[in-house]
Amino acid sequence: MSGRQSFGGVTGRASSLAGYRQVSVSPAPGARAWFMVGLVAISLVLIYTAERAARAGLDRSWLLAVALAALFVARGMHLNRPIFLPHLGAAMLVLAVGDVAYRADRPGTGFALVAASGLVLVLPQGSEPQPELHRRVAALIDRTAADPLAPFAMHSAKSYFFNAAGTAAIAYRSRLGIAVVSGDPIGERAEFGALIEDFVEFARQRGWRVAVLGAGAATAAVWNTKVATPLRAIPIGRDVVLDVPTFAMVGRKFRNLRQAVSRTKNFGVTTEVVEESALSEPLRAELYAIVDEWNTGRQTRGFSMILDHLLDGEIPGMLVVLARDADGRVAGFQRYGRANAGAELSLDVPWRRRDAPNGLDERMIVDLVDYARDHGVQRISLAFAAFPDLFADKERSVAGHVGYRLVHLLDPLIKLESLYRFLRKFHALDGERVVLLRLRYLIPVALACLTLEFAPRSSTVTRDVR
Repeated sequence: MSGRQSFGGVTGRASSLAGYRQVSVSPAPGARAWFMVGLVAISLVLIYTAERAARAGLDRSWLLAVALAALFVARGMHLNRPIFLPHLGAAMLVLAVGDVAYRADRPGTGFALVAASGLVLVLPQGSEPQPELHRRVAALIDRTAADPLAPFAMHSAKSYFFNAAGTAAIAYRSRLGIAVVSGDPIGERAEFGALIEDFVEFARQRGWRVAVLGAGAATAAVWNTKVATPLRAIPIGRDVVLDVPTFAMVGRKFRNLRQAVSRTKNFGVTTEVVEESALSEPLRAELYAIVDEWNTGRQTRGFSMILDHLLDGEIPGMLVVLARDADGRVAGFQRYGRANAGAELSLDVPWRRRDAPNGLDERMIVDLVDYARDHGVQRISLAFAAFPDLFADKERSVAGHVGYRLVHLLDPLIKLESLYRFLRKFHALDGERVVLLRLRYLIPVALACLTLEFAPRSSTVTRDVR
C-alpha cells in the first residue's frame, strides 16, 4: 500500500502500542463540517455569555478559554488533522490540570491550560523514520538518473511513500504539520506525476501541508499541476556536477584548481578509492579519528543533502576516496553515494586532518574523475551551491546586502560562502533547486526545514534490513 508505515520486526507489545497510537477518534468525513459549525457556534455562545457576565461584574473568563479551545479544534478539523487516542488523553490531562489551576486561584494558568487543551487535541500527526525500507529505496536509487540528490534519500531519518507498483517513491518527513519532501522522487520518472498526486492526497488525509526542499525545475512544475493551490518556488541554489567524459583542467579558468592539485603532489599525497563496506577496522578507526578532530559529531545533522551511518557500511554502494600523506597516514577522505546503476556519484561530506595540506579535497576529486573514467561513471556531483548569485555579485543591491548578511548567520552551522568559493574552481554549476511552499506557511516551513537539517540527533537510527 502506498505510504504504508512499516512495523516489521517489533515485539507484540510495541505493535499493540503502535496500534493504540493509530486509533482515530475523529468524526467521520461527512460529519466533519457539521462538527466545525457546531464548535464555532458553541464558541460564539460562550463568548457572548462571558461578555454578558463581565458586564454584570462576574468573572467567567473560563468560558472564553473553553471557546478558544473549541476554535482551535475547529481549525484543526478544517486542516483535516486526525485525532488519535493519545491526543485525546493528553488533551483531557491538560484540561484537568487547567481546572485544578482555576480551583487553586491561578486563573491565568488555568486559562492558558484550558485553551491549550484544544491545541493538544489537534496536534499534527508526525511521521516515523523508516530505515527498514532502505533496501527498497536503494533499488529505486539505482534506477534514478540525472538527480544528484537521489543517494540522499537513504538518510535514516526519512519516511517513504511508494506508489502501488513500488516503482517510484518520495522521501519525506513530517514536522510541525508540514510534510517536508526531500528533493525529487526516486525511481521511474514516468511515474512521478501519479506518485505526487497520490502523496498530496496522502498528506491531506493527515492534515499536513506539503513543502518540497530542493526540488529540481522539471519536478517543481509537476508538483504545481497536482496541488489544489499553487506552490511558490523560491530558488535556493544550484547543483554542482562534473561531466566526467568532458571534464579537463585546461585553460586559464582552471588555474587555481591545477595549482591546488600540484601543491598536494609536491607534498607526496597519494589517493585510492575503496568500497566503504570493505574498510578494515583499523582503517575505519583512523578515519573516525579524523572526524573526531573537528568535535562536530559523526554526521549527526542533515536531512536532504547529507547522509548518516558514516563509514559503518550500512548504506549500500558507498565509495570512499582516501588521501594519504608522504608517510602513508590518511590525511583526509571523501564519501560518495551511487545512483543510476553506478553511472552517477554524489559527494556526501569531505573530511580532512587539521594539518592536511591545502588542495587535498581538490586532489581527491580530480583523481576520482580518473577513477570514474575507468569505471563507467558519467557524472559526479560535488555538492550543492546555495545562493551562488548572492556570493558572485560584487555590486549587491540593498536586498542583496540583507540576504548576504542573513546567509552568514548560518556560518556556525555551515559556511556557505566558503563552500561556494571552493566549488567555483570546478566551473560546473548545473540545474537550479527550489523550495516549494505556500507563503502563508512560510514560518512553519522554515522551522521544519531548519530543524530537520541542522538539529543534532542524539544517535543514528538503527536499521533492520532483513
